Amino acid sequence: MTVADCIAWLSDVAPVALAESWDNVGLLLGDKSVPLRRVMTCLTLTPDVAQEGIEAGVDLIVTHHPILFRAVQRVTSETSEGELLLRLIRAGISVYSPHTAFDSARDGINQQLAESLELRDILPLRPVSREERDCATAGGGEFASLGSGRWGRLASLQPLSEVLDRCRVQFATPVFPYVGEPARAVQTIAVACGAGGEFIPDAIRTGCDVLVTGEARFHACLEARAAGLALILVGHYASERPGVERLAREIGRAFPGVDVWASRVESDPLRWSLP
Repeated sequence: MTVADCIAWLSDVAPVALAESWDNVGLLLGDKSVPLRRVMTCLTLTPDVAQEGIEAGVDLIVTHHPILFRAVQRVTSETSEGELLLRLIRAGISVYSPHTAFDSARDGINQQLAESLELRDILPLRPVSREERDCATAGGGEFASLGSGRWGRLASLQPLSEVLDRCRVQFATPVFPYVGEPARAVQTIAVACGAGGEFIPDAIRTGCDVLVTGEARFHACLEARAAGLALILVGHYASERPGVERLAREIGRAFPGVDVWASRVESDPLRWSLP
């Protein structure tokens, strides 16, 4: 097996046609012909995560957030990004990013979030276009299950406070900000991993009571409050890291002869000051 085999599998799981137009997904660094023996997944390819991969001798790093997100004209050790790239190149490590393609895939991160909250009748907040559908379903799949974000319904009306409690358990995050009245009864919930404030209009359009996302700007929170939309901000890391852990397990099942794991040194950069 080679890196190309894993890339082909990733392209089936998260078709690049589903990626947002501004994104940079696919193989971003490396040689597809390299034999595949060790694979590591991560949310963000930071220097400490890269060092873990180098020391472990991985052949491929699958990072959710892409490197080389913006065009570069020089790759030198004079910048932190250049130093990181040079270290990876010297170690012969390939880097692949599925990013928003994985967010929007049939069984991608947003679908996983919706299922973890036990939502029913789950649909995309922004269904893919006909052209995207034709590209993304060339190898099979359901059109109705493809698109950005997700929304669905709880089995019954619940106070917002119960949804907050469910999020604390599901995301292993005891403290996070939210918008809304805890006693308000809610049932229709939207989810958008990462920085999902841009999905507030979509959640309003679909008649959702709540949007669960990683983070949102202050004025997006004001927009949600004015529209009567509850907003739960569980943290960028908390909303996406479980997805890359699950991806590592799925790669391991697809390639049983390959050593696969999610980065063991990666951590949320944010800390909370508690009383």
